[in-house]
Amino acid sequence: MTKKRTLSVEKINTHIVNWLKTYAENAKVNGFVIGISGGVDSAVTSTLCAQTGLQVLCIEMPIHQAQSHVTRGREHIEQLKKRFSNVSSAEADLTSVFENFKKIVPGNHSDLSKVNLSLANTRARLRMTTLYYFAGIHCLLVAGTGNKVEDFGVGFYTKYGDGGVDLSPIADLMKSEVYLLGNYLKIPDSILKASPTDGLFGDERTDEDQLGASYDELEWAMAEDHTGKSIEDFTGRDKIVFEIYKRLNTNNQHKMTAIPVCFIPKD
Repeated sequence: MTKKRTLSVEKINTHIVNWLKTYAENAKVNGFVIGISGGVDSAVTSTLCAQTGLQVLCIEMPIHQAQSHVTRGREHIEQLKKRFSNVSSAEADLTSVFENFKKIVPGNHSDLSKVNLSLANTRARLRMTTLYYFAGIHCLLVAGTGNKVEDFGVGFYTKYGDGGVDLSPIADLMKSEVYLLGNYLKIPDSILKASPTDGLFGDERTDEDQLGASYDELEWAMAEDHTGKSIEDFTGRDKIVFEIYKRLNTNNQHKMTAIPVCFIPKD
């Protein structure tokens, strides 16, 4: 495995908090709004935002959510509100909105897997719309919770869903580094020990179930790819993981690059 970079969590913590505060002040907003999922990424991001001293609004947005996700999210919010007086919370149960959406779009496509994936992405986009509603009425920025391997490695997020944000404070941190920072920030153990999941299917499937590889494996593949390695350089499980990484990285480039614009020639 490729050696990981050494992380000074205290310095990283201070750097991100200062970056957040400076950005918000320059944008002349009151603070940040964050969707809380019960996962480590949203827990770390909301804690970093809380350290700025600016207004932080944590939003729960259940859509047929697994109870374990709801419980972990609420545990984190309650802990955060006890630690920081600038943190508040609200709940927007989007289950009925989602069910009404399903009624007005065709669901009888021959490929049920495409229907289910489109509906999962719809959940993320409904949540994005909700966050921007709260951001608008409270003059807040929507803080993204994506990490580096998700945002720039395999593109494991919904375009204009959880990918639709104003700023991304942890997007230069690998998942393993987010966990290190989470431990430093005293994120609840229930969150730190839980298997990562996007929670978009209303069940207990994990990110690894969907991706076919763990985040540690994908971080390794991302690092190897950056050194110029190819599939032919590996065998066994390493080859399988590298193939998974390259396939996802290639297929999801449309998420990770700028929107293509058709420029009209001046002549």
